[in-house]
Formats: sequence, structure tokens, C-alpha cells
Amino acid sequence: MKSNFSREWNIKMVIFAHVSVKGARILKIVSLPPNAPVLMEATRAIGYSLETALADIIDNSITANATKIDINFFPIGSPYVAVLDNGIGMHQEELINAMRYGSQNPLDTRTVADLGRFGLGLKTASMSQCRKLSVISVKNGAVTGAQWDLDFIATSNDWSLKLLGEDEIQACPHINEITSNGSGTIVLWQELDRLKVGELSFDGNMGKHMDRVRDHLSLVFHRYLSGEAGLRKIQIFINKVPLKSADPFLTGKSTQVMDEESITIEGQKIVVRPYILPHISMLSQAEINMLGGEEGLRKQQGFYIYRNKRLLVWGTWFRLMRQGELSKLARVKVDIPNSLDYLWTLDIKKSVAVPPEVVRKNLAPIIEKLAGNSRRTWTYRGKKETEDSKIHIWNRIRTREGGIVYEINRDYPLVDSMGEAIGTEKNILEQLLTQIERGLPLNQLYVDLTSDERVVNESKASKGELFPLLNRLFAGCRNDQERKKMVERLSVTEPFDQHTEWLSEFL
Repeated sequence: MKSNFSREWNIKMVIFAHVSVKGARILKIVSLPPNAPVLMEATRAIGYSLETALADIIDNSITANATKIDINFFPIGSPYVAVLDNGIGMHQEELINAMRYGSQNPLDTRTVADLGRFGLGLKTASMSQCRKLSVISVKNGAVTGAQWDLDFIATSNDWSLKLLGEDEIQACPHINEITSNGSGTIVLWQELDRLKVGELSFDGNMGKHMDRVRDHLSLVFHRYLSGEAGLRKIQIFINKVPLKSADPFLTGKSTQVMDEESITIEGQKIVVRPYILPHISMLSQAEINMLGGEEGLRKQQGFYIYRNKRLLVWGTWFRLMRQGELSKLARVKVDIPNSLDYLWTLDIKKSVAVPPEVVRKNLAPIIEKLAGNSRRTWTYRGKKETEDSKIHIWNRIRTREGGIVYEINRDYPLVDSMGEAIGTEKNILEQLLTQIERGLPLNQLYVDLTSDERVVNESKASKGELFPLLNRLFAGCRNDQERKKMVERLSVTEPFDQHTEWLSEFL
């Protein structure tokens, strides 16, 4: 029997009579290649993880104008993962088309907010994790459902899509949550064979899987979760617990060291915004964990590529610069429109995006300037200073042999004042300073800094600490001329140069 809506889809479909236990109809799609079981099993090996698969499902919900997305997982008995949204939903014709493999031409022009591309994400992402995919959708009060069942397809050896009957739809978990809204969609994963592989305790480890999902989605959709200007804010819940936005740029505390730049390709605009994170000493442990995750800050430096405000790729310089310790604070936000997908060689999982040559050439000078800013932030702990204009307590000296020596600055006001106070015993002070320099735990410092340990020695000075030091320094001044010179020195001496208002108050 020929479907009366086949012309609209421009595909040939045949519905043949098949009645299941609960009365489901079967839709046989004959326009797709033969050997359905082989091809569908092959697409399961594309390389999705649980978190990237769920991100693909959420893309569809956002495209459907959803503002609330619930991810529910149930690991006991007959385990399942269900993704519910309050989007516009689908009629039966739209649902059947959405369930068809390759339902969209990647070269077609899409709306600005469309996060899809190949028309494969719903199917390939879901089937990478389960053997049975059911989609139930409500639009204008009408409820419809369809299901791909790999075990059934293996027996029929055809592209046999089940159209769910009313009883089967009502048996789906969380169905009342979307029918009560009048619109929305449930994507239901059952027979979670891939998640069970190698698991001794599936229900115990499901929580660990979902922790990774939470971290991934909080980052990938952080701009939607925070609801930035011009973007519809969404809420995502995992078993009723809301996700919080994980801003990789720590926008409120970071420095946007350069103005945003635009690169125009074929009339489409790519927007680039470079950021320098605060020095690690200025971050809380929670902020460090959020910014670096398990891999640490060093691994997360680089470009953050967004397609329609959805994060695709991060933590890479695309071979324009090497990852290093001095550039670990540099991150670059790059916004690309979906109309330039073909130039960025975007893959099905939306986890790979390679910039075209014209973009790479425009990014090179930005990278060069950004690396310099990051290096200065790391070296000088965020202070905009140069060695010849400020008095530091430590001097960095390059030897004739090309080595580096760190010495305590003997001209630092407190050191100088102490030397004058002890008079003839000044050689004892010199020996003490020399032993401090020789005893620097350089190896341990390197380990602590590269492992992103928070070195609390670099905490800010307080007024209560600085005023006694000022008393000591000015006590040694014998006249107004010496006091004037002391003021001039302290105005360029750390940490007094950062608190000139306290110096004025003291005077």
C-alpha cells in the first residue's frame, strides 16, 4: 500500500500489514540501501561516547525550540535512558521522516538556529548506545510514536520501522510528562548493550557515566544554560538535578586582551574573541577544577569552536602554536555559522572541526599576540609591569653560560633597611639570603605549578600587613628628603605599587 504522503518526502515508502502483540504497524522504507541489519550495526561503530550521543539528542531538542530538557536514566531491572523536551513536537509524517537515515541533505540551507547537519544524529547517536530506539512526540495534542528495533530488523532483514500503537505509547516511561504539555518529544533508549559491556555492576557504574555526562553537557551547552544576550536560555536536568553552566573563559574574571575580530568568508562572518584567564593564584580550587577538569589547565588551552553557540571542539591550537606552560592561560572563542559547515569538515558526531586555510591565515597574527599576553600574565602573575621600571624582591638573571639564576634583590627596600639596621653584622644577612637562594625547591615548584596546584604564597597583602612594614621603612629616614626618596621607591616596589592608596593614607 502506497503512502499518501510519499510525494512530500520525495521518497518511496511501503506500509505492509504486520500486527504485533499490541497492534503496532510496520513501515517498510524501500528507498534506503538493502542489508538493513548490516548497515545499522555498522553505524553503531561511528565512535560516539555516552556524553557525545546525548549532546546530539539535545541538539535536536534545541532546534525544536525546547526550553526545558530532562535526561532520565533508570539502571535497575529494565534499564533505560530517556530524553524529554518541551519543544514543538512532530506529527506522524514528520516523525517518520526524522527516523529515516539521512533525512536531511548536509548541503541544504538551514535555519540559523539549526544544530543538525546530516540527518543522522538522532539515529546514529542513539543506536551507538542501545538496540531499541523509540521516539514519542506530541504536537497540537496529537500523539505519535515510532521505533527502530535492531533485533526485529535482524529477523525481517528490512528497514522495518515500527509505528507504535496507543497501548505501546502509553507504556513508555514519562509519557504523561509530555502529553500534559500538549507538545514535546521523548527519545527513549532501551536494551543498553553498549553501556553494559565490561561492567560488573551496571547500576553502580551508571552514576559514574552520568557524572561525565553532566560535566560534558555543562561545558558544551554552557552558553545556552547561562542564556547570553540574543540566545534563548534553556534548562537541562539529569534525574531532576539541574545543570550549571561551565564557562571555560571565566568571563567575569578573565581579561579580553584583544578586541573581537571578524573574518568574512563567502559573505559569512566568523567572530574571534581571545581571552587570558587569571593567574592560577587568583582562582579558587572549584574554578581550577571547572576550567581544567581532569586534564588540567595546560590541556584545555587553545581554540574553543562554537557552531551556533554550541561548543564543538576545544583544547587545540590546530598546529598554529604548541601547547606550553606559558600559554596555558590563553583561550580563544571562535563563533562559526552553520552555513560554513562544509569548510570546517564537520563530522557526524560534531566533535571534529578543522579550520580552512583562509581562516588559519587570519588566526595566525591573533595567536602570536595572544601568546605574548599569556606569557606575561603567567610570568608576572597578572601585573602589567616591566623589569626595568619596577622593583621586585626577586631578580631573574641570565648567566654567561645561558643559565637562569634567581636572586633576592639586595636593593629591595626592606632588605636594604635590614642591612643598615644590623650594621657590622651585615655579612650574616648576606649569608642568609644566599642560603635562601641556593635552597629554592625548584623541582618541587615546577611539579606544583604544572599540576595546577594553588600556591597560596601569592595571596594578596593586606593593609594590616603593609602598615607595620611602612613604619619600619620610614623610621630609618632621617629627614624629609630621605622620606621623599622612600616614597618614590615604594611607588615602584612590589607589593606597595599595587596599593598606592594605602601608601597615601599612611603618609
